[in-house]
Amino acid sequence: MLKGWSDIAAEQPLLLLTVIMAIGGAIGSIKIRSFSLGPAAVLFTALAFSAYDERLRLPQILGIFGLALFAYVIGVGAGPSFFAALRTGGRALGVVIGALLIGGAVTVGAAHALGLEGPILSGIYAGALTNTPALAAASEAWASDLPTVGYSVTYLFGVLGMLLAAAVGIKRAAPRKALTPVVEDPLPPKLDGMTIRIETAGLPDFGTLTEQYGHHVVFSRIMRGDSPGHPGAVSIATDDAVPLPGDIVTVIGDLPTLERFASEVGHPSTVALTLDRSTVDYRRVAVSNPKVAGLTLGDLRLARRYGAVATRVRRGDVDLLATDDLALQVGDRVRIVAERHRMSEVAAYLGDSEKGASAYSITSMALGLALGVLLGELQFPMPGGGHFALGLAGGPLLVGLIVGRAGRTGPILWSLPHGVASTLSQLGMMLFLAYAGSNSGSALAEALSGPTGPRLLVAGAVVTLTTAAAVILGGRLLAGMYGPRLGGVLAGTQTQPAVLAYANETTKDDPRVNLGYALVYPAAMIVKVVVAPILGRF
Repeated sequence: MLKGWSDIAAEQPLLLLTVIMAIGGAIGSIKIRSFSLGPAAVLFTALAFSAYDERLRLPQILGIFGLALFAYVIGVGAGPSFFAALRTGGRALGVVIGALLIGGAVTVGAAHALGLEGPILSGIYAGALTNTPALAAASEAWASDLPTVGYSVTYLFGVLGMLLAAAVGIKRAAPRKALTPVVEDPLPPKLDGMTIRIETAGLPDFGTLTEQYGHHVVFSRIMRGDSPGHPGAVSIATDDAVPLPGDIVTVIGDLPTLERFASEVGHPSTVALTLDRSTVDYRRVAVSNPKVAGLTLGDLRLARRYGAVATRVRRGDVDLLATDDLALQVGDRVRIVAERHRMSEVAAYLGDSEKGASAYSITSMALGLALGVLLGELQFPMPGGGHFALGLAGGPLLVGLIVGRAGRTGPILWSLPHGVASTLSQLGMMLFLAYAGSNSGSALAEALSGPTGPRLLVAGAVVTLTTAAAVILGGRLLAGMYGPRLGGVLAGTQTQPAVLAYANETTKDDPRVNLGYALVYPAAMIVKVVVAPILGRF
C-alpha cells in the first residue's frame, strides 16, 4: 500500500504537499505538557516522507515562493516597530553577532576533536545554524560536495535544538531586578477608562492636557452642569474644549497615568457617562476604506469633520490608544464617540465593512514581493573576493520592513489586515518547510548511515547548543531580553522559520517575537555567509 501511495504522490506534487501539511499540522497540534512542535512538524513530516522514498520531493518553486512570501509578510508587520527598535537594539545585535562568532570557533574545536577538517566544517556550521545561503557561499568557495554533506546531517538538530532553546527562552520570565530591555517594546500598556470630576481651576484645553501627559491619555466625553438630582449635558470632549471645576470627564489611558491625572486635577467620579447615550453614542467601526488606511488619526480630522473623537483602536487582539500619530490599517476597529445623528457619517467614512476589512491589494503585495526578490538577487562584493546576496528571505524581509514602515506610498497601500497577514505568513512558512524537508530526507538518511554521520551529528549539536546558550545568556545579561522577545531573537539568530513559527504559536502571536526576529535576521544572515566559507580553511 505504501509503495502504491509513493508512486501516486511522486507524480502528483500537489497531493504530496497537501498530505504533508495535513499530517504535519495534526502532529504539530499534539501537546506534551506545554510543548508542541506547531507548524515545525511539517518539516519533520516531509523529512520522513523523503527519507522513505527519495522521489517524494516537492518542486523548488514552492519553497522559493513560500520563503519569499513568509519573509515579506513578516517584514510588513514588523516594519512600524522595527526602525524604532533598531535605534536601541545595538546590544541585541552585538549579542547575536558575538554568539555566531563563538559558534564558528566551536565548530573548529568540536570538528577537530572528532577528527573532521576541511570544507566539511563549512557545512557543519551552515547546517547547525540552518542557513542555506551560507551553504551556497561555502559550496561556491570550495567547489566541493563536502559542505552539503555536513549541512544535511547537522540541519535536523539545528532546527530541533533551537526549538528546545526557544522553549527555554520563552518560558523564563524577566526577574524583578532584570536589566531594562534595550529593544523597544511594541506591546502597548493595557488601557483603562476613568471618569474624573474636575476640581482644579485654570486648566488648559484638552488638546494641551493631552500633550502635557505625553499623549498617554485621550478625552472622550464631558458633562457640564451636573448637580444632585439634575444630571448635566453630555458632549464630546474636543481638543479645544476647556474643562472647568465641577465638570465630569471620561479619560482613556494606562492606569498609572489615569491615576496621576485624577490626583492632579480632581478625583474619580462614580457618574457613568457611558450609560447616557441619548445625545452622545459610541461604537466600534471597522476600517475598510482603503483611502483611509495608512493615514494617521490626526490626518482624518474627525473632530473637525464630524465632531467625533476616536478613543481606542483594536488591532488583532490588542487595544491601542487612539493618538493623533497612530496610522490606521485595514481591519482595525476604531472606538468612535460621536453625536448619535452623526455616527453613521463617521462609519461610512471609515468603511465599516467586515468584508472590506479583510480585503487587501494583491497588486501592492505582488509589487512588494517582486522588489524583495530583485533585491535578494543582487550580488554584493565581499572583502577578499566572492559575492554576497541577501537571498530570497533577506531581500523580501528588508523590503517588507521598509514598506511596512511607510504604510502607504501615494495610492499604493502596503499594510495588510491582521488576519490576512497571519494566514499568508503561515501558508508561506508551511510551503517552505514542506519543500525543505522533502528535499533533505534522503540525503540525511544516507549521511547518517555512513561512518562520519554520527561524528557530524555530534559536532553540529555542539555548535547549535553552544550558539543558543550564548544568545540566551548574553541576551539576558547584556541586553535584558527575556520571554517572547528572546524567542524571536533566537529564531532570527538561527534564521529559521520553524523556530519563529514555534515561538509565535507558543506566545499566541506576541508581536515582540516577530520584532526580535526581524531585528537580528539581516545581521545574522551576513555573519553566517561570511564565516561559513572561512571555516573550510581549518
